[in-house]
Amino acid sequence: MVKIRRRKHWGWGFEDQQPTTAQVRAAAAALGEHLGITLTEVEEPVALESVTLPSPRVVAPVSLSEISAGDPHARASHALGKSYSDVVRGFRGRFDHPPDFVAHPRDENDLERVLEWCATERVAAIPFGGGTSVVGGVSPDVGSAYNGAVSIDLGALDRVLEVDPVSRSALIQAGALGPDLERQLAEHDLTLRHFPQSFEYSTLGGWIATRAAGHFATVWTHIEDLVESVRAITPVGVWESRRLPGSGAGVSPDRMLAGSEGTLGVITQAWMRVQPRPSHRRSAGVRFASFLDGVECVRAISQSGSHPSNCRLLDAGEAGLTMAADGSHALLVLGFESTDHPVDAAMVRALEICAEHGGAVSESREVAGGDAVSSWRGAFLGAPYVRDMLVAVGVLAETFETAITWERFPAFHERVSAAAELAVREQCGGEGRVFCRFTHVYPDGPAPYFTVLAAARRGEEVEQWAQVKRAVSDAILVEGGTITHHHAVGRDHRPWYDRQRPQPFAAALRGAKAAIDPRGIMNPGVLIDPLP
Repeated sequence: MVKIRRRKHWGWGFEDQQPTTAQVRAAAAALGEHLGITLTEVEEPVALESVTLPSPRVVAPVSLSEISAGDPHARASHALGKSYSDVVRGFRGRFDHPPDFVAHPRDENDLERVLEWCATERVAAIPFGGGTSVVGGVSPDVGSAYNGAVSIDLGALDRVLEVDPVSRSALIQAGALGPDLERQLAEHDLTLRHFPQSFEYSTLGGWIATRAAGHFATVWTHIEDLVESVRAITPVGVWESRRLPGSGAGVSPDRMLAGSEGTLGVITQAWMRVQPRPSHRRSAGVRFASFLDGVECVRAISQSGSHPSNCRLLDAGEAGLTMAADGSHALLVLGFESTDHPVDAAMVRALEICAEHGGAVSESREVAGGDAVSSWRGAFLGAPYVRDMLVAVGVLAETFETAITWERFPAFHERVSAAAELAVREQCGGEGRVFCRFTHVYPDGPAPYFTVLAAARRGEEVEQWAQVKRAVSDAILVEGGTITHHHAVGRDHRPWYDRQRPQPFAAALRGAKAAIDPRGIMNPGVLIDPLP
């Protein structure tokens, strides 16, 4: 009998990737010393067999039974996203709001039948891609106004359907995971060039629905910049835009779906702009005596028109944490790439700008990238796996991100960092640290990304983080930033999103939802409340 490889029901990756308690214990001493945090005894995750899920409120009808699953693994693995709070809850076996069952549509006809049944039975429909939401975007916590909740897993819609090499476009189904769609595009020597940190387990539809940003720091980094047209199934019919390189015909139907977070319908496929795989690359690490010196340098590079593929500035603490540097200086991870021409001249000019701002190039600089760059990249990709282990040893590890214009950044950084540090001290005691890096930069401002590491109190981690999150989110809005740059809104950011958006726009969004989703079944609680 062939054993099917399953995703973990509570955290990142597959079940066979979870280290044993002995392995975690062996790594704990070095990990605690590196983090500067006293670790507690290793705790084991609650096995799925020991989890008691709430009884389903509804069951799949006979007409949908062939594409539905209601077993404990299906329900538990679709109950939570991948935020720190979600991981802690799953680790402890707390699945308070699992879906009643999971639907796996094989095609759009199946999807239409699921939505029709949900509308008829007043059951919430929660679109589910890879389940990597860190803002409560896929949690079926819909309240008693609904008779139940169904997660709609699009994993079966995972193919690249068509490639247009002339216009460099590809028609891709929404359930395709990052590695799968890249593997299929590679057969045509093409790439989508969109690599978020969640790349392994997130999907094209999820990227579009949440306006995800990829690894690349400038120019085409948000997924909507790569969208040519989108097709979605809504409760009242098909929403499909015309395939065009650009259009000024009113409000964009594509842009309206981008960031809709499953509240208007279920994205099923999209024509995406693709390109040949880059053949020219240069990268380097540049040290700065202070983070703010690096900030001024990055601003100059972002306004130079050189458009680096990577322009990540890490403060000294973040650089030390990722072992990209020794923790005594800020580090700029700088890179250029091209599908057409050498990028040496662009790198030379960027390094000249760095030198003008006091930057020192890492001694290990190479064409393929130096040690600092490689260390940072490895830490970046491995962070979600490490966080699962940190939960087991009693470390609170979470992030928040935003964006702000350049002229406000110094004061913004100081005040938001201070708010975060104060909240961490109040909630976690003296063993807590707050770091900052830039994930993306624009000519008019950066996207700062903050990491929080602190000692957690066993059993109170969710409440601890909620207090810290509330303090930093309030500070972000007071100082003029956005509640999210690329993590989406979900249920977790709703209180601050409600304050950030203009009220006339909120009214317009409610009206659009009422027209498209008259029964209010599509991912209720996310972005906007349905009209009564």
